[in-house]
Amino acid sequence: MTVFEKQMEKVCHDPGFLAALDQSGGSTPKALRIYGIPDDAYIAGKESMFDRVHEMRSRIITSPTFDGDRILGAILFENTMDRQVGGKPTAQFLWENKNVVPFLKVDKGLESEHNGVQLMKPIPDLDSLLKRAKETCVFGTKMRSVIKMANPVGIKAIVDQQFEIAKQICAAGLIPIIEPEVDINSPEKAECEAVLKTWLLQRLDKLGENETVMLKLTIPAIDNFYAECIAHPKCLRVAALSGGYSREFANALLAKQEGMIASFSRALTEGLTYQMSDEDFDVALDGAIRSIFEASMK
Repeated sequence: MTVFEKQMEKVCHDPGFLAALDQSGGSTPKALRIYGIPDDAYIAGKESMFDRVHEMRSRIITSPTFDGDRILGAILFENTMDRQVGGKPTAQFLWENKNVVPFLKVDKGLESEHNGVQLMKPIPDLDSLLKRAKETCVFGTKMRSVIKMANPVGIKAIVDQQFEIAKQICAAGLIPIIEPEVDINSPEKAECEAVLKTWLLQRLDKLGENETVMLKLTIPAIDNFYAECIAHPKCLRVAALSGGYSREFANALLAKQEGMIASFSRALTEGLTYQMSDEDFDVALDGAIRSIFEASMK
């Protein structure tokens, strides 16, 4: 079996969840503050900031509690993919040393809100990025849009944009994770999800013979609302984002969703700090991983 075939087998059939370690330039300062590193700790500039967040991610990835027994895959920021962990490119280390399938965040952030949604900004040089990712053991990608209101025109535009880029990603031999996040604070959250599901199922039905995707969705207002997406033959997995919920609350909601697994970011790293001893850090991370794994398996 090729590396891709082995990764596909794991993603489709193994228990576990996705660790989202893909905070970008805009969200990194907040992630570092929560980790206990203030803004003035990297006054040398953006590269210094990325050095500090890579230290945080490396500490997570190299922890003995972080492995493929409970974690299916890890989503990486491009800057993280281009760096090393344990003397290897990050994606290669994840797969070879941890049996964790690497994914790459490929979107470049969000446009301003229009028609109740935020589309993705253009992704220049996507083909070259996909080629580079494929060469370093990356299995798939992730791209995020945001839905704030139940505007059918806006939500259709989100889904159309996501699936058109997904087809380009499939053509490059990678598996795209489509993430049309519904804002948990939307006053029309349930209505947004109803419109979103309709468009998702229509676009899933239109995928070609060699095109399969994964979905990353906000935990729905109605339990098991995305069951048809989970069962769809063109959808490998449906993952849940934590969306700003606490880990405890996100786990409780996720445990009610049959067949949905976690893809948590802030909820995964909640409670981890730079000041912890390695022993305390590993214990805290183990507790987080165990609770998210159990919620994903219920």
